[in-house]
Amino acid sequence: MTKTTLICGSLAFDKIMQYNGRFGETLLADQLHKVNVSFLVPTLRTEYGGCSANIAYNLKMLGGEPLIMAAIGQDGGEYLERFDKLGIDTRGIRKITHSYTAQCFVTADLDNNQINAFHPGAMEFAHENNVGDQGELRVAIIAPDGRGGMIKHARDCAALQVPFMFDPGQQLPMFSGDELIEFIDQATYVAANDYEFEMLMDRTGLTLAEIAGRLEALIITRGEKGSEIHTGGKRHEIPCVQAAAVVDPTGCGDAYRAGLLFGITNDLDWPTTGRLASLMGAIKIAHQGGQNHVVTAAQIADKFESEFGYRF
Repeated sequence: MTKTTLICGSLAFDKIMQYNGRFGETLLADQLHKVNVSFLVPTLRTEYGGCSANIAYNLKMLGGEPLIMAAIGQDGGEYLERFDKLGIDTRGIRKITHSYTAQCFVTADLDNNQINAFHPGAMEFAHENNVGDQGELRVAIIAPDGRGGMIKHARDCAALQVPFMFDPGQQLPMFSGDELIEFIDQATYVAANDYEFEMLMDRTGLTLAEIAGRLEALIITRGEKGSEIHTGGKRHEIPCVQAAAVVDPTGCGDAYRAGLLFGITNDLDWPTTGRLASLMGAIKIAHQGGQNHVVTAAQIADKFESEFGYRF
């Protein structure tokens, strides 16, 4: 059986700027109705981002077989070259020549307050991709992407009987309760953090037990409190792995999901799958950006054995 994992989600560049002051000293509370300010940002860095790329990056390090299905813009050549160097299959990436790649512009102050602007760009054309064009698949994930793309790709997977994980992330507010119920009913797995899951229950009117009962597995992450996996009427508590350093949480959820997908494609049991996912999140959080940590599959296996006392 193929182990190819289809990863549907955004591709993006993150432009991160540092303001060496405090927004509160410049933004006047009684003048916010007519803001006209400029912040001098002496440092600027560009990070490779987007949920699909972050997940694929981590899954490839684990030894998985990720296939990204996403939309990239006219400025995405260097990203495609990066994927080639990493050995990540790019045949499912559609280039939108009349648009830019999705980009997030982040300006942070000395108190780590942030002013963000997000340009979806090519992501808005994700619905032009077809799951049926990607060949034989073991599993898929529908990660945050253009609204139309997420709906279409979930329906594609359901029609083709491809098991998939629904990971709504920050795009969850775009969907109505009925649409979210449709996602849940089509999906094999659902993954969300605790805040997103509370919103999911509120929007759908379903309880945790009702959602879990419609799935093979429901995964809820709770940050430093670990995570939990509900499957077959059981609840598995997954401990949080202590990170070497807490540097940047960006992309930790994506690293965690890569661990889940690797476990699924390799038929690992759920407690082992969850522990591997937790380890991947801990490895990522010790590094700046979503794709700057470098570790081999053998090193991951050794870290896992050291942490949990057995090999996966």
